[in-house]
Amino acid sequence: MNILHISAECFPIAKVGGLADVVGALPKYQKEFVTTSNVVMPFYNNKFTQSNTFEKVYENFIALGHEYYNFKILKLNNNQLGFDLFCVDVPCLIFKEYVYSNDDTERFLAFQIAALDWILTLDEKPDVIHTHDHHTGLIPFMMSNSFKYETLKEIPTILTIHNAQYQGWFSHEKVNLIPPFNFDNVGLIDWGGNINSLATAIKCAWKVTTVSPSYMEELKIKANGLEDLLNHESAKCVGILNGIDSKVWNPETDDRLIKNFSTKTVLSGKKGNKEWLCKEFNLDSKKPLFAFIGRLVGEKGADLFPEIFKKALAENDISILLLGSGHKETEEKLTSMPKENFNTFIGYDEKLAHIIYAGADFLLMPSRVEPCGLNQMYSLRYGTVPVVNAIGGLKDTIVDIENKNGFGIRHNGVTVDNVTKAITRASEFYSEEKEFKKNLKRIMSINHSWNNSAQEYVTLYKSLKE
Repeated sequence: MNILHISAECFPIAKVGGLADVVGALPKYQKEFVTTSNVVMPFYNNKFTQSNTFEKVYENFIALGHEYYNFKILKLNNNQLGFDLFCVDVPCLIFKEYVYSNDDTERFLAFQIAALDWILTLDEKPDVIHTHDHHTGLIPFMMSNSFKYETLKEIPTILTIHNAQYQGWFSHEKVNLIPPFNFDNVGLIDWGGNINSLATAIKCAWKVTTVSPSYMEELKIKANGLEDLLNHESAKCVGILNGIDSKVWNPETDDRLIKNFSTKTVLSGKKGNKEWLCKEFNLDSKKPLFAFIGRLVGEKGADLFPEIFKKALAENDISILLLGSGHKETEEKLTSMPKENFNTFIGYDEKLAHIIYAGADFLLMPSRVEPCGLNQMYSLRYGTVPVVNAIGGLKDTIVDIENKNGFGIRHNGVTVDNVTKAITRASEFYSEEKEFKKNLKRIMSINHSWNNSAQEYVTLYKSLKE
């Protein structure tokens, strides 16, 4: 089978969130089960595109309403990713330093149209086109309804929803930007009085997946206005849990770490990374170290962090380290907090993130929304115990220590009290030295690689070709 993923992000080319990690890993693992699995994404003006070479494989122009734009399809010259990468270059629209901004309607429409125009010319068409989130949500509609893509309508399409909060809304006044289609079907692109790219894909894709089974069920109750639609389309919806790239996330070989380690050397390995972190951020390495890595936004519970951290530090003999950025008011509150047993790195640093996963004792994830979550899987791989809100993929991947075969800390609901009580339970677990050390080796052995998930997707693809 020939699978083509179409996405706005792909690690390591361009990453804003977990979407990039999925698209950067899933095709690589799928190639063990299918003939090819490749990626099409926008050509951004960033460090990766500047430091690598690409060859032009196609060139033409697209019409976006009354405007015409030249575009090229560029192929990465080496196979460093484990799959072929094709980039859509529309210089005056897509070739920007940013991934997302306030001109995304035109940018991502141009991306989708150019990608489909190129696919039209291929001698060997994809067997399945796999779209990701709203940035590619109009592709299933255009393939089945736009006159120019008539020859593509029998190719199965899959939509994966990574985050349903963002839906790609725009006004019906811009409907002329979409290649001409039978206007009797305009209802397929409408939801709530606007053109809604995510809703369109849910209606038009052959299958819809989410990145965890629990998230799929949660969306039927709370999906930022798409609840009724997802319930109506539930027969074609399935949740498939994400995995992690266990070749990249491997504490034995990770060249970003201060000290590498395996399950046999986990104690000394984590100690080496923890001591470096504590020295770098003026923390006490003898205390249990709690860490947060991620965006400082409401979805992650970050608005409560100043209160949570103050209360947790007052009630427990612990240290807390935060790596992230986001809401400016939250950033300011956190950076103004006393630096006793607490510190922050506002921004993002990939090397530092890896060291924190390896050196921290606990990873905090009090998310209000977490479709799958990868951070908790990274932390398990590096022997760091997740402390999570029991929602979405966190609920699917973390079993509380009070339950049979439990290994993590869960709480129900994101409040200051709930999270600080979970931190206290974690601190008490840390003091149970023998059991805590035994648990480190156990969580490192949990397999969350992409192998199982990749196989599930391939099974789904094959079901559409039967």
